[in-house]
Amino acid sequence: MTSTIEFVEVGPRDGLQNEAVLVSTADKVELIRRAIAAGVRRIEVASFVNPSKVPQMADAEAVVTALGKPAGVTRIGLVLNQRGAERALAAGVDQLGAVAVASDEFGVRNQGQNSAESVAEAARIIALAKDAGVSAQVTIAVAFGCPFSGAVDPAHVVRMAKALAQAGPAEIALADTIGVAVPAEVSALVTAVRAAIAPLPVRVHFHNTRGTGIANVWAAVEAGASVVDGSIGGLGGCPFAPGAAGNVASEDVAYMLERSGIATGLNLAQLVECAHWLGGVMGKDMPSMLSKAGAS
Repeated sequence: MTSTIEFVEVGPRDGLQNEAVLVSTADKVELIRRAIAAGVRRIEVASFVNPSKVPQMADAEAVVTALGKPAGVTRIGLVLNQRGAERALAAGVDQLGAVAVASDEFGVRNQGQNSAESVAEAARIIALAKDAGVSAQVTIAVAFGCPFSGAVDPAHVVRMAKALAQAGPAEIALADTIGVAVPAEVSALVTAVRAAIAPLPVRVHFHNTRGTGIANVWAAVEAGASVVDGSIGGLGGCPFAPGAAGNVASEDVAYMLERSGIATGLNLAQLVECAHWLGGVMGKDMPSMLSKAGAS
């Protein structure tokens, strides 16, 4: 098992996109800067999507402009189609995050594409990024289950990963968008996808909807995933996935991995402080465990 993982902070994007509170551009930038101060070196700064559908992300370009280009930090812009990719590239992000969808029904509802069409669109986005001289990665959404059609065939996810790998992304992520996975399923799918796309890294994105998120992170890392997502405070959700509450909290993930001898590069005390600050911005307590228990 790896002795270090690469951590991706998704709070400014996935953490905020499903919240009723519209966070100001200044506070989004402050959240990103606090995350960077806590050791984050890859961060989803915004999603470049239709603002009428996701109003929390309407200021994507303004966030990137106000943030500037912090040294040593990869600023990721999530995009669902060519228009979003063009906006993100014009804004000057360092990496595009494309999304392919393992469920036809979810894909049509979320981005107007079935599963096969979303794979083709992700490949086009990766090509656009390469032409612009930046990298791109791709996430397979609802890889463990769909809120509308139920279980997802793991073999279908593996076939998607193989097809996406041919486009040359920096990595492929498996996302438990609605938080239904359990560790045994995670271990099996990460192992199968790793074998299918080697030497590309496998990244994982878990929601803690049913209390299995942290256990799933551990199962994924044991199975060889080398990149892990988290959201400061444990905020998160998908506007198009009913009941998809809560990403795994960055501070909870860092605590588990660091105590287990796996380096994350993150400062636990600063992450907890940031979670408390974010709770003040959102006007509520954060769902993460470490923000309640403390960093020690």
